[in-house]
Amino acid sequence: MHMADALLSPAVGASFWAGTIAAIGYASKKLKQNIDDKMVPLMGVLGAFIFAAQLINFTIPGTGSSGHIGGGMILAVLLGPHAAFLVMASVLLVQALFFADGGLLALGCNIWNLGLYPCYIAYPLLYRPLAGDGRDPKRNLAAALVAAVAGLQMGAFSVVLETLLSGKTELPFGAFALLMLTIHLAIGVAEGLVTAGVITYVRSARPELLENAALSGPPRQSVSIRKVLAILALLAVITSGGLSWFASTHPDGLEWAIEKVTGGRGVEGSGQGVAGALRKAQERTAVLPDYQFKQETREGDRGTDGPPPQSAAGAGTSVAGIVGAAIVLLVSLAVGFTVRILRGRGKHAQ
Repeated sequence: MHMADALLSPAVGASFWAGTIAAIGYASKKLKQNIDDKMVPLMGVLGAFIFAAQLINFTIPGTGSSGHIGGGMILAVLLGPHAAFLVMASVLLVQALFFADGGLLALGCNIWNLGLYPCYIAYPLLYRPLAGDGRDPKRNLAAALVAAVAGLQMGAFSVVLETLLSGKTELPFGAFALLMLTIHLAIGVAEGLVTAGVITYVRSARPELLENAALSGPPRQSVSIRKVLAILALLAVITSGGLSWFASTHPDGLEWAIEKVTGGRGVEGSGQGVAGALRKAQERTAVLPDYQFKQETREGDRGTDGPPPQSAAGAGTSVAGIVGAAIVLLVSLAVGFTVRILRGRGKHAQ
């Protein structure tokens, strides 16, 4: 669901950038009230895990499309909504800057669509009431499914509205909305199952994590999270470095919906104005665009205009996955430490 700049007007992109910055400020302010030393490493490792998990596109049978989890619900359940939103923003920032996954103009929209809806609407209004105390596995599964589907549906419909408001494309609203909501319903079910599995593991290993994440104030108890951190870190390495080789090559839900509406033509950007300038900037920052090695054209080379060989593509994805997970780990840790330091200064000032 990562939007490209070609779908957005500068006015819509800037508006959602402003809204996202305000949401980041709000999340940071609220997180200062309940962050502790244990949450900071958890933010880092979970950010790396979600980055890695998003690399695994799974085929949606009978559609010719693929999807990947958003991860917002997993983050919200384990970290609480405020830390989860900041981690999701970190993941999407790294994806846009270093891997050209989603446009820079569209980054505000992408953070809003993939972060705000699951963290601040689906989690508190759907997951928590449905899951109750979280001790019933059936209620956990139902809550994860409903909340994950709802979060993705809101994000998918938001993409349609943002595109419509931009007026840069001729995508018909009704057909585009129907395809987006239908394909992301299937993706949401898959994400709900993954979310339920992660929650089940964490509840069996450290149920206090789920209880502390749901608090609006300081944690009630100290939680040893070394085992959970080790498992999540191992999963991030395995997923980014190995499982990413087997990701589906079918277009994702957004690309598939656009191709269906346009008859396979897709949507091309003009390369001019604000979007063009941002795309040039992104080309300079993206060290592994599309999670692959940059293809350099040299005199006498053959085949440089085509796709890279499968082995090179797989190796590029693995390197991108490991490098990206490491960068997200560092960025998420930096965000967590910054908020922790600000909280300490606030207490000292009092």
